[in-house]
Amino acid sequence: MDLNPDEPRSAQHAMPRTREDILEERRLLKAKYGDLFDSTAALLFRHDPVGINFEVNHDEYQAEAGSILPRLHGCQSADDVCRVVHEEFVRWFDAPTAGSPDRYMEVASEIWQLLQVSRQPEE
Repeated sequence: MDLNPDEPRSAQHAMPRTREDILEERRLLKAKYGDLFDSTAALLFRHDPVGINFEVNHDEYQAEAGSILPRLHGCQSADDVCRVVHEEFVRWFDAPTAGSPDRYMEVASEIWQLLQVSRQPEE
């Protein structure tokens, strides 16, 4: 069985998804979250909490952004966002690779700021 690099390791033993399925899911997430999706992926890429930024793979954190954003609706603080982001990185990579939640505080604070802006009604 071919392992899909866009799926968490724990999901790689489930029914295989095609590249087209993954791209369609990503397209829907971008449509739903708009700039917040791209901004979150860019923040994760810039902070690079697990060391996979090689300067040529700018879409590297889109999968993680796509699993983080749907979970943010209940967040009430940057600490809540940090918990979500850390949990998703543990799910995508594993606990030792993800490291401690402290590693995610700065990026979580920035995601929280983006989330606040996105929640403001447009004038």
